[in-house]
Amino acid sequence: MTRLPDFRLETYFSRWEFTARHHLTASDVQTMTLGELLALADGEDRDAFENLSLGYTETFGDPALREVIARMYERAGADDVICFAGAEEALYLAMNVLLGAGDHAVVVTPNYQAAETVPMALCEVSGVALDPDRDWALDLDEVAAAIRPNTKVVSVNFPNNPTGKVIDAADFAALARLCDERDIHLFSDEVYRGLEYDPARILPQAADLSERALSLNVTSKSLGLPGLRIGWITCRDRELRSRLERAKHYTTICNSAPSEVLARIALKARAMLLDRNRARIAANLPAFEAFFAEFADDFEWQAPDGGCVAYPRYLGAEGVEEFCTRLVEEAGVLLLPASIYHSELTATPADRFRIGIGRRNPEEGLAAFASWMRTRR
Repeated sequence: MTRLPDFRLETYFSRWEFTARHHLTASDVQTMTLGELLALADGEDRDAFENLSLGYTETFGDPALREVIARMYERAGADDVICFAGAEEALYLAMNVLLGAGDHAVVVTPNYQAAETVPMALCEVSGVALDPDRDWALDLDEVAAAIRPNTKVVSVNFPNNPTGKVIDAADFAALARLCDERDIHLFSDEVYRGLEYDPARILPQAADLSERALSLNVTSKSLGLPGLRIGWITCRDRELRSRLERAKHYTTICNSAPSEVLARIALKARAMLLDRNRARIAANLPAFEAFFAEFADDFEWQAPDGGCVAYPRYLGAEGVEEFCTRLVEEAGVLLLPASIYHSELTATPADRFRIGIGRRNPEEGLAAFASWMRTRR
């Protein structure tokens, strides 16, 4: 296996995430306290948490948690779910199970860096870029053209990070059929599912469309509970699920027992939490719209289709990298410049930055951002 490169996003966050005064690039919605989450628990789950034995748990995940997760899917049962320590472990192990020397993968860009660097450490990888000039459209003909006889995985992410793009459900179903016809595993990162602004745009889950597909999800993003570190893969291919369990024996072995009970509580309240988080984003959007309207000569803004991040264009002459560096150093406002989403597989826009729209009270950060922008006029 090739040595993995530095994770650009995490390296950048190591420098700035907890020192910048205004974190305006968060990839999750506003979280809650442990007390607030426990207040949502029924008597059985509250008792389970308070009297929990802190021993090892099952590698596949807590059976009761897997039962709750399975209710999110139309065709999957608890035995089709395996839990991990967040989505990153799930992605890493899935790619190592699915891919090896001599194989090939297709990855959609731009993306979360691990989506391409982990496969690239294992085999040859081709990229298919979302088109920024066509509202980040995905061309299925390009996907089909990128597939080779040895292609084992097609990896996608919708709602997309960082663009917020959601493709049409008909296109997503066609992509799943294309993968099935070629005996390819569709790996679908669905961590922002549930935060679509138009409920009619919510895509079916890949694991419901195909027995070979893998649906990746986590408590971190749409639910706003990244501190739980609970993710999962749902896949109806039982042999593959067994291979994922054996791979997990070499990493975390099992998950945190308290986190699994807390994740169970959160997922039972999932509909309420998603309603709350969509409402927060809807309430936040006017502040972002007003900011970008004031500085329309400096930015091109488009609200995302779903998720809680957007990817505006910066129009300034000095370029987005210098712009973001000066902004955080001089005004304490943290954004993620386009270099974080640079791809080795395709051309990606070099004039964009990621901004987060899901945290509570963004007005303070936007005010600092606006004040700094006004001093530059």
